[in-house]
Parts: sequence; structure tokens; C-alpha cells
Amino acid sequence: MQLTALTGTAQRYSRAFERWFPTPRIMRPQSLGVDISDSSIKWLGLAEDGEDRLRVKTFGSSPLNAGIVSGGLVRDVHQLGSALEAIKEKFGGIDRAHAALPEEAAYVFGMSVPEGTERNEVLRLIEFEFEGRVPIPPSAAIYDFDVVQEHAKDGMEIGVVVFPRDVAESYEAAFAAAGIELLSLEIEARSIARAVWGGENDPITLLVDFGLARTGFALLKNGIPIFTSTVDVGGDAITKAALQKLGLSPEETELFKNEQGLSAAGKNEKEAVEAMTATASALSEEIAKHFHYWDTRRDSHGERVTPVGRVLLVGGSSNLQGLPAFIAGKVQAPVERGNVWVNICTFENYIPPIDFRTSLQYATAVGLGLRGI
Repeated sequence: MQLTALTGTAQRYSRAFERWFPTPRIMRPQSLGVDISDSSIKWLGLAEDGEDRLRVKTFGSSPLNAGIVSGGLVRDVHQLGSALEAIKEKFGGIDRAHAALPEEAAYVFGMSVPEGTERNEVLRLIEFEFEGRVPIPPSAAIYDFDVVQEHAKDGMEIGVVVFPRDVAESYEAAFAAAGIELLSLEIEARSIARAVWGGENDPITLLVDFGLARTGFALLKNGIPIFTSTVDVGGDAITKAALQKLGLSPEETELFKNEQGLSAAGKNEKEAVEAMTATASALSEEIAKHFHYWDTRRDSHGERVTPVGRVLLVGGSSNLQGLPAFIAGKVQAPVERGNVWVNICTFENYIPPIDFRTSLQYATAVGLGLRGI
């Protein structure tokens, strides 16, 4: 999904927000995915080898000074532009990018429109929904949609994303200041879904992006987000608790979390496990709340609308040992960590240069990188 402006004044952003007449692949310029968070910039670019197989061409992560981006919002466009420009030489000569917008500022919802409705008419129908769903006027917003299901019971089902225009323009301005052409913007959940969604056989999924400072939730139906939210529960609290109780170095603490974590049984580790469990419990409660709400929703005929088949974890903090089983006990449903390479390779003939644990931090960047292929 690329976000489309509601008014003609956004024509100068058309390269970032229009995708409806895509360039043939043979003519398409190389691009990479750039994931900007409050604390870092991650990037990943893909390329095809001679046998049309995907390979990682470039990737990396660079810390971002506190305050430049906060809550996903760009607080200092100039400083973000400077940070992007400083790492551009590591992009492997690529100066075009796809980027993600923060879900904290997004309004995401599902709706149905008559089958066969033309795109322009769908956009107008979405605008009619603003008054009841979006607390900003159309003139201050950009939006777009993805088709979830063409032949649903009530017509064509779509997933809609609305963003404040100034949020999107701040990202565009930062990339422009760095001399990077911004080709598209989309919400993080859409990027992650592109990376981890395995196809039509995958069930409706509650996606959980467990990061350092916050956790993002998204309900995926056919790989399209129809709901998103964020909570201030992050893995940093687990790390701090473990550091305090174990007296280990940061590196040793990270290793302890990922290899023993909630499963640690040593006498000297009991207090650390209890401290980590407190945050894990807070996360599990939020997951269970979202899971059961969507899983039990019914239509006017009493039929379940969104039966959730699994919980999928991404984000660096989801590496905590024992976390999937801990959450599964709360929701009584399968819980697993996502495979961000599922749409890139099978590992039989190619092993990506990012190990599995680290790859969970790159889920957004991988999905954005796939957009450029």
C-alpha cells in the first residue's frame, strides 16, 4: 500500500504515494527498504541473481540519537536527513528507498465496497467513512487501501490506512534532504506482513512486533492489516530487570535472555526470571485481549468474522527464550516466531547473511526491500 493524497496539492509527492501504474521490472531502478525507529535506522536491499533467485545485496543498522524521532514521529527533519545522508554510502550505491510510517499515527480499518467498484470511487467511499472513523479532516490526510478479499459476503473487502499529511511529508522531506528518492510509504505492519505472510494457506493472524520500547499489534487477513494498535510494553524493561538481578554485562544478559530466559531454573536466577515474567505477563495480557476480541467477533448472522488462527511474533525482543510457550498458555492458540525469509529463500540453496535472531529485528526492512523487487 502506498498512501494517496486526497487533494491535488500533493502532486509533488506523487512518486512516494502513487503506485497504480507500476514500472516494468526490467526498467525498475534498484531500491532498498529503510526502517526508521525512535532509536535506529535499519536498511536492507535485495537483488536477483542470474537464476532469478533473491539475495541480500546490502543491509545494516545505525543508531539514531534520541529525540530525532519520537513515538514514530519526526521531531527534527534536518537531523534525520543528516543521519540518513551519513549512512547513504553504506547503501551499495542505491539512492532510492521504500520506507514505513509509524502505526501510532495511523488509522487502520477494514470495510466493504461493492464488487467491481473503480479505484476512484473506492477512494470517495473511504472519504465518507472519515467522520465516524478518523478524527482529522480529509484535507489534512493521505490514505490508500489494499484489497483483502475480492468476493466477500458483503462485496469487496478492503484494508484502509489513513495518515496525517504532515507526518508523511516530514519523512519525505528528511529523505529529500539526504538526497534519497523516496518511492513509497506504508505502515510498518504492511511491510512486516509482506515479509512473513506465507500465502493463502496462512490463517488470520495476530501479528505482534515486540520491540525495545513498545509493541505493535496488527490483525492480518490474507496478509493485509485491517487493524493496528500499539502499547508501551517493550523488551527493554525485561533487559533492565535481568541486568539488575543477574549482575551480568549487557552482552551476557542478552545471551541469558535468548538462551535461558523464562525457562531458566537455576536458584540464583529465580529473581531474574520473576522480574522478566512481569513484563512477559503484561505483554501476554495485551495479546490475549486483542486475540479474544477479534477471534470472537460475529456478524449479524452469528458467524465468526475473524477467527484468529495464530499469533506471530517479530521484533528483537521476541527472542526471549520461552516467550512463545508463555503466550500460548494465555491465548490457547499456536504462537510462533516469524520467518522473515519465507518469501525470499528456502535455505536449501542460500543462507542469508543475517542470523535468525537478528532477522526478527529486520522484519520491516525485509518487507520494504521486497517491495522494490
